[in-house]
Amino acid sequence: MRFYLFYLFFFVGIGWGFAQNSISLQAHLNDSTHTFTIEQELVYTNSSNDTLTQIYLNDWANAFSAKDTPLAKRFAEEFARRFRFAKNEERGTTYINKLSNTEDEALIWERPYLAQDLIRVKLYKPLLPGNSITINLDYQVKIPIDKFTRYGVDSNNNYKLRYWYITPGVYKNGNWEVYSHKDLGDQYNAMHDVEITLTTPPKYYVGSALDFEGVSTSNGSKTVKLSGKDQLDTKLYLTNSFIFESIRTEDHEIFTNVDDDELQPEIKRILLDRILKYYNKRLGEYPHQNIFVTRDDYLISPIYGLNQLPGFIRPFPDGFQYDIKQFKTITNYLLKNSVHINPRKEQWVHDAILVSLMIDYVNEYYPNMKLLGNLSNIIGIRWFHAADLEFNDQYQFLYMNMARMNLDQPLRTAQDSLVKFNKNIANAYKAGVGLKYLEDYLENDKIKEAVKDFYQENNMRPSTAKDFEESLKSHATKDISWFFQDYVDSNKKIDFTIQRLNETKDSLRVTIKNKRNTNFPISLYGLKDGEVIFKKWVDNIDKTKTVEIPRQGVDRLALNYEQNIPEFNQRDNYKAVTKLFNKPLQFRLLQDIEDPRYNQLFFMPEFNYNLYDGISIGPKLYNKTVLSKTFNFNISPKYGFNSETIVGSASFSNTHQFENKELYKISYGIGGTRYSYGYDLFYEKYTPFLSFSFRDKYLRDNERQNLLIRNVNVRRDSDPDKTLDEPNYNVFNINYRYSKPHLVDYYSASFDFQLAEKFSKISMSLEYRKLFRNNRQINLRLFTGTFLYSDNMETDYFSFALDRPTDYLFDYNYYGRSQGSGLFSQQIIVAEGGFKSQLQPEYANQWLTTLNASTNLYKWFFIYGDVGLVKNQHQNARFLYDSGVRLSLVDDYFEVFFPVYSNLGWEVAQENYDQKIRFIVSLDINTLIRLFTRRWY
Repeated sequence: MRFYLFYLFFFVGIGWGFAQNSISLQAHLNDSTHTFTIEQELVYTNSSNDTLTQIYLNDWANAFSAKDTPLAKRFAEEFARRFRFAKNEERGTTYINKLSNTEDEALIWERPYLAQDLIRVKLYKPLLPGNSITINLDYQVKIPIDKFTRYGVDSNNNYKLRYWYITPGVYKNGNWEVYSHKDLGDQYNAMHDVEITLTTPPKYYVGSALDFEGVSTSNGSKTVKLSGKDQLDTKLYLTNSFIFESIRTEDHEIFTNVDDDELQPEIKRILLDRILKYYNKRLGEYPHQNIFVTRDDYLISPIYGLNQLPGFIRPFPDGFQYDIKQFKTITNYLLKNSVHINPRKEQWVHDAILVSLMIDYVNEYYPNMKLLGNLSNIIGIRWFHAADLEFNDQYQFLYMNMARMNLDQPLRTAQDSLVKFNKNIANAYKAGVGLKYLEDYLENDKIKEAVKDFYQENNMRPSTAKDFEESLKSHATKDISWFFQDYVDSNKKIDFTIQRLNETKDSLRVTIKNKRNTNFPISLYGLKDGEVIFKKWVDNIDKTKTVEIPRQGVDRLALNYEQNIPEFNQRDNYKAVTKLFNKPLQFRLLQDIEDPRYNQLFFMPEFNYNLYDGISIGPKLYNKTVLSKTFNFNISPKYGFNSETIVGSASFSNTHQFENKELYKISYGIGGTRYSYGYDLFYEKYTPFLSFSFRDKYLRDNERQNLLIRNVNVRRDSDPDKTLDEPNYNVFNINYRYSKPHLVDYYSASFDFQLAEKFSKISMSLEYRKLFRNNRQINLRLFTGTFLYSDNMETDYFSFALDRPTDYLFDYNYYGRSQGSGLFSQQIIVAEGGFKSQLQPEYANQWLTTLNASTNLYKWFFIYGDVGLVKNQHQNARFLYDSGVRLSLVDDYFEVFFPVYSNLGWEVAQENYDQKIRFIVSLDINTLIRLFTRRWY
């Protein structure tokens, strides 16, 4: 009897936790307004041990309702302009008419402050553990266009619905684990049963993983009934034509429209069946019958690299792209709908399982697949080390991209606190590579067994990352606490080197140095003629550790030789035993992927342009690989076809990085350039420098500060037609810059001090841009500068400039810096005074103060105005102003200024107006790349 009661209470308890929430809704589509009218019954069961006085609901459709929702702020942080400038009818919203209980009593509800997509419902009576409450909802949902998140209404009036109806939040461990929509695909719902009665115009087909209960048509409308048990995320598509292919495998039916590379249906069925069997073998049975994976699911989380290739380029064998795309998309879908963890806070568990399965799947079915596919065999491409990389090498490489930039973040970091590259790519890859690191360390299949047991024990049950950790530890045959302390919970780097080697007749005593304060294990290899003789794991290396190994004819030792460990720097992992050099020297044409087996030098042709040298071309010798390094050099001599002489540049720099510090980088070095500054006139500049870079520890905050200390040494050819005021000079310069770029509020500031033999000056510039809710933008810039002292200088070469700085420090990329007329004289760089009209006096040898302002008329068209005071020695201050129209296609990169009115009068009515037009243009490829990558970093 006692056992009977025990099992009774046990199964009742399971029922409370996993099968008592339900949603029943009737939704009617008004196609002309893209609005669903919904009557919904929500039954919520308190499966906790606490008594609840309020319930939270997810209403993520309302995240599109305004420009100040968490979703809108997220878009602005990542410089995604589309949502901010969208029309009101393109956005979505939720109109709630009534929330009531079963007695039809209106419930008190509110939206929490700064969380417009959540609903807090106050209960008249406390909800005891195990009890349920029924909430009736009457509301309309306006569906947004799909340009924001890929879900919504597309240009063909198809509806791609996700997070479109109200769902119950999750209460766990004494807290409501609810949060706002931020386009991360991570809504955390209480598991629930769902029944949907959907009424639409008859032209629409329905795509869903839910079970179809029936279809009827009456009065010009189609009604479809759907249902599903134990649902976490319900996607639903309404399309004008049935765009999904139904493929029946041995155990499941898959509805999909993922691009299929024109494969035959039978081939696709075989591949999909293989994917599901592999999933079942590695993890266990997926509990639902239907699987619904879409092209949008893949594009949101693509195979990076494959998704960048044009459609007509197919470097991979037939079926591979379809297979690997479907494997990732289907496995991602199955995990999301069966492993019930908090996806905002514990996503790393999902990522670790997914990426490790992808690695194993490719190793099993495509063991020789290269990262570049068949392109690796093309002459020219196959000379690069990138052509040697296996397909699975991409995961460690892309994670290391962020680690080398000191932008990596701990795996336990919440998804909305990750920079975009980490959220979309690096953290998932680090998690998957980490599981493979563990497998290699344990040298058995215990990690695979642990993952499988975790999945089967927690399938369709609420679980946590702690459950995953305990499963891994319980199966491990060695202590793996280091994995969670140093690999998961921190962004500590793995970095070792062979410090010392002592040889005897029969053995080698190897001293390994741990260059970081970590507790990672490292693998030691003995090599003979490039072949592995032995492999040994060395752990518990505090600072150094000496191990003794047999000689065995080893000619070279290596750490992490097979590169299974995501190590920060693998270039110093080699030690020669009988060889002359630790690593051979390798020359490579063009920049390449780093190959730690060699000391690499790269050279490539490089060109530059200015009016006086013309096109200058020459070789660039450098050591920078695709991944950043701490020490970099660049030697680039060029031949100028106009000047008919050697010009160019060279630089050497070293960087020290500091993890999780506001002072995150110190750089120092020296650089030099030689180019023409006029016809047959050359300048030489060399500059030793020291810089300190600061940032907020919260990496999504774009606030940056930089302190630069340098000494600029300039030597110039004398111009026989002009008297040069100091053709050779040194300027000691201290410059502090502050910036906080943002789509809505942009701040920057610069404070500059210069000291030279004949002058000393200080200056300050402040800039602010504001994008208002009505999309009106205002730009303000203030500059003020004064000489602390100056000797009687005969020219204005060192003076403050009203419109076009002389650039005596040669910092700006002028294409014709000495031109006083013609097209090249019309290039401006908004610095110092920032005026666009050429007014007199155009220089100030005592002090200068200006204010530049502009505001937009329509999209790229702005009006601008500048005012300022110019003070020269022995003269009264002059008040100057100008105004005009600014065409800004890309802020600070490509802009054109059309002067209208100034101290000169109506400039548009004056002669040679075309020569008054000014422009900003940037041809520097690195500057343009930063423009397009700023949302990722």
